[in-house]
Amino acid sequence: MKHVIIGAGAAGISAAKTIRQLQSNDEIVLISTDDAVHSRCMLHKLISGERNVSELSFVPDGFFTDNNIRWLSGVTVTGIDTEKKQVLFNGASESYDKLLIATGAQSVIPPIDGLRDAKNVYGLRDLPDAKVIREKANQANSIVIIGAGLVGLDAAYGLLEMDKKPVVVEMSKTILPLNLDSYAASKYQAEFEKAGCVFHLDTKLSSVASDSSGNVISVTLNDKEQIPCDLLIVAVGVRPARELLKNSGITTDQNIIVNDYLATNIADVYAAGDVAGLSKNWPNAMDQGEIAAYNMCGIPALYKDTFDLKNTVNFFGITSLSLGQPIASANDVEYYCDAHNKYEKIILRDGVPVGVILQGNLSHSGFWQYLIKNKINIATIPKPPWKISFADYYGIEKNGEYKWIV
Repeated sequence: MKHVIIGAGAAGISAAKTIRQLQSNDEIVLISTDDAVHSRCMLHKLISGERNVSELSFVPDGFFTDNNIRWLSGVTVTGIDTEKKQVLFNGASESYDKLLIATGAQSVIPPIDGLRDAKNVYGLRDLPDAKVIREKANQANSIVIIGAGLVGLDAAYGLLEMDKKPVVVEMSKTILPLNLDSYAASKYQAEFEKAGCVFHLDTKLSSVASDSSGNVISVTLNDKEQIPCDLLIVAVGVRPARELLKNSGITTDQNIIVNDYLATNIADVYAAGDVAGLSKNWPNAMDQGEIAAYNMCGIPALYKDTFDLKNTVNFFGITSLSLGQPIASANDVEYYCDAHNKYEKIILRDGVPVGVILQGNLSHSGFWQYLIKNKINIATIPKPPWKISFADYYGIEKNGEYKWIV
């Protein structure tokens, strides 16, 4: 049996490792545009100089040799012929018996005149992005970052470590708008500003001005403020990397559509990670790669853990975790606890936790994730929500109801 995997990210590497564990003699070929395995979560550390390329790897030295995996690195797949069962690239092809598409996602550049064609505009998604940002930042005096989510702040943090003072533009009223509430986010904003970062919130990029060489030299916001710029980093989202699917017959919407076994509509073709749109975090992508591998090896396995609303934030020694929906809806009830360098926010909807923010102490995170995933009602418990724990939990009775000791 010959397995071909496209993509050397979390899902692709996890799949390759699992296939080898399950089938010691099967052929495994991994094809990737990347020429080095790297954790995308750590790219800002390359920008800052804290780590080099080899230190970004999440596989041990000799991984491909030791696991008898043929790695075609620095190779971009241009198409898939699902009738002939071939992966196409650079005028060549690679046949497969089972195929996993784990190509991840690509940075989105907004459709603003002069932005997509500019020479000094970059996303921060892959290793080449981080390399060029560090190189250009060494000579840049005015660096602008569009987007104050995790990727944008990762870039800002790396640049601050280079003694640069980036300007960050965010259309929301707070930084980290998808991860934290305004109170938890304000702790990070204060630290970033203390380090020299400047924020423009509740505004967005309106236009850019470029020089004769095609480099952006300034950006204008929708409040008409103009900001000098000789390096622009865009961190406003990603889109699935699915250009290789043209004429393949594989069904997509925004993502590749897969079933509970991570199989596409085409026999022997699977998808996992960002390109399948099932999750937005690293652990889930690893799990998907493992599940896909089992199915590729003929061992049926269901992918059940679709809980992807889990984000960890860690800057300036402050750690936060958000689970579920960190921002309450109109009829939700919110509970807060802010004491002893610890902040907790719990959002209940009809007595059921739907969102939790923990900052400073993450020890209860597994408990709250369990309650959110299983939709367990805690409204009748005679304790403040932040004081309950598994010690108060009785379990499930035969009728399927969750019970509490208290």
